[in-house]
Amino acid sequence: MTSNEIKIAADARAEFGKGASRRLRRAGKVPAVIYGHGSDPVHIALPGHESLLALRTANALLSITVDGGKAQLALPKQVQRHPLTGNLEHVDLLIVKKGEKVTVEVPLVILGEERLLEGIVMSDMQAITLEVEATNIPAQLDIDVASFAVGHQLTVGDLELPEGAAYPGEPEDLVLTINVVRAEAEEPEGEAAEGEAVEGEADEDAE
Repeated sequence: MTSNEIKIAADARAEFGKGASRRLRRAGKVPAVIYGHGSDPVHIALPGHESLLALRTANALLSITVDGGKAQLALPKQVQRHPLTGNLEHVDLLIVKKGEKVTVEVPLVILGEERLLEGIVMSDMQAITLEVEATNIPAQLDIDVASFAVGHQLTVGDLELPEGAAYPGEPEDLVLTINVVRAEAEEPEGEAAEGEAVEGEADEDAE
């Protein structure tokens, strides 16, 4: 699953500071800055609802036009959200070019865990760092563990990476292991019987 360009029309903004940002948010827009490739940072206002939907996807590739100008491809570099509502507070966008390689964190999604005959998944990685073309970033990497047995270890070298993608670490780096489920220690029958006898004696005394 690779990223598709998401078109967003932005407005240039000349007002800065906390007060200006609050006014923008009240108007349903998100303060942002777009920069990269030697260009000066440009302060813009993004449409709030469209941007919120677009940035639900990790490493969303955005095609940004500012005041109807030429479109520029950009990746979210930093996204600030309201701690309670999750609404966008501010976005830093990094300009990228087609064919350019970028380093991104791609989420790893575990599939088939409920079909494991025994064992549980112990993840060493929640996401994987990849060097990949800006226009070919996977939204996520799926790992199907349904056929794995207890003791199975999955390394980066076992993953099927998108064409042209590279992992900057070692192929032996561990992704996950299938571990034994530890059964809860059962209460010894002797102790249980002794406890029941004590309770019986207590009942007789009460009578």
